[in-house]
Amino acid sequence: MSTVMLNSTPVSIGGRFPRAGETAHSFMLVDIQLQDVPLSKFWGQRKLIAVVPSLDAAIGLTIARKLETIGYELKNAVIMTVSVDTPYALSRIVDSEGFRKIQLMSTLRGRDFHKDYGVMITDVPLSGLMTTALFALDVDDTILYSELVSDLNAEPNYTSALDLLDPPAATAAVTEVEVLSIE
Repeated sequence: MSTVMLNSTPVSIGGRFPRAGETAHSFMLVDIQLQDVPLSKFWGQRKLIAVVPSLDAAIGLTIARKLETIGYELKNAVIMTVSVDTPYALSRIVDSEGFRKIQLMSTLRGRDFHKDYGVMITDVPLSGLMTTALFALDVDDTILYSELVSDLNAEPNYTSALDLLDPPAATAAVTEVEVLSIE
């Protein structure tokens, strides 16, 4: 069991938090059209998945807005924000915010996600919600980056996740030159 902070108070988190190098656990989430969406739908694409307690919470909306901005720069990737909010609430948020680059997903029928991704808040009165986390997955669903954010009201480290998901072109060019010079 892990612990995160909320207003200087420890909050217990249940489930098994996946680590970099592991294969992401399959899941079934629900989109804003009430359609079931499995992880396998995104096979062959890179994935950036943020988990938030709710998009009605300030931190949830802040993270979704940041990911929307990142979505305009990140190519060949699916960006998702996962919460316990109903698909109806998520649809209203998409409409009011004008989100085009991120997909808002609900755990409405996918409550195993909470345990499988180690983000399940177990302490009352917040039990049933999820803590804040960020995952970056490659095209084969291998976890490149996983972060359980230490404070429920804090943002994750987007830069670290993006550096692994989408390495800067300059770094890739230097690596290629080094490899060529070795041969």
